Amino acid sequence: MFKLIDLPYKSLAPVISDETLSFHHGKHLQTYVDNLNKLIAGTEFETMSLEEIVKKSSGAIFNNAGQILNHELYFTQFAPAPSCPAPTGHLLDAIVKQWGSVDAFKADFEAKGVTLFGSGWVWLQSNEAGELSIAQYPGADNPVAHGLKPLLTFDVWEHAYYLDYQNRRAAHLKELWGIVEWTVMEKRYNK
Repeated sequence: MFKLIDLPYKSLAPVISDETLSFHHGKHLQTYVDNLNKLIAGTEFETMSLEEIVKKSSGAIFNNAGQILNHELYFTQFAPAPSCPAPTGHLLDAIVKQWGSVDAFKADFEAKGVTLFGSGWVWLQSNEAGELSIAQYPGADNPVAHGLKPLLTFDVWEHAYYLDYQNRRAAHLKELWGIVEWTVMEKRYNK
């Protein structure tokens, strides 16, 4: 049985309001958890990890498992006052190698988030060689489903930002950089 993750913080305001955080985590993500538990009861997926389910499932099981995995990675990459507010180490080197600078990476990442049609996720991901890329994934899709390592994600479903930013997706994406805890991404990259 999967359970709703505990958040490692109480608030991310003003970047993400307490109201949005409560709705997004406590209600929206909880629904995916409840749905997945019902769908996998008595099936081969019942004892698998989220990553295994994402790799091996389709349809409703994939959608709910993918959304749980996406949201868990999303919520655990933030901090109200990040101890490391910029990329460092091997991840910084890889970003600079691929984009030339952190600012160029951020601009590309935001552009991909803004231009994703409809709802989905924008991801920083790496392949087995450690090479980075940015991808747009609709719905519940994610790098794990494509054999890649998920590093950083911004949720561009409207429920993630509409209460705070209405239809200003670009403004929301720009503000998220202020709560990204880069030590989390460095650990994901080096794992």
